[in-house]
Amino acid sequence: MDALALDPVLARACGAAIAVVLLTGAWQKLRDLAVFEASVDLYRLLPEALVPLFARAFPVLEAVAGVALLLDATRSVGLVLSVAVLGLATAGVVANLLRGHTDIDCGCGGAGGHTTLSWALPARNTLLMILAVLGGQDGGSRDLMWIDYLTVAGGTLALFGLYATANQLMANHPRLIQLRN
Repeated sequence: MDALALDPVLARACGAAIAVVLLTGAWQKLRDLAVFEASVDLYRLLPEALVPLFARAFPVLEAVAGVALLLDATRSVGLVLSVAVLGLATAGVVANLLRGHTDIDCGCGGAGGHTTLSWALPARNTLLMILAVLGGQDGGSRDLMWIDYLTVAGGTLALFGLYATANQLMANHPRLIQLRN
């Protein structure tokens, strides 16, 4: 047995949590495509003609990555796609942060739909990419039992809860600073 192999329960919980994050994000973007397209446009990284295409393709890739992470046969594809989607989103945020453009919506779709750009987003996305790598592992060091599936479900909910809480804190932080001033 490989000493670096991840327990299959932990691997599946990480993979399922990232899948839920990606599927939720894709659903929120597709649910209000006009808002997401406007967010993409505000990043000012693409020619105007490509913004609608990107705004439609990105959440679809996000959803495909999420579904692929859930299935044993496509987990490695899900790993690559999820890291690519998260990396692309992170690159867009970092490019705007470096240009000083922080007063735009991240386009993530969470926390009531308005989280302005900050360095907390690349930090969060880096953690998500690490979880995706952990979740993309086979984790086949032992067979799962029925109680393991309950543990995976609980771990997935706990990880997604941490993600949602962190998103809400990031969304509220600028408002808190305004209240203090």
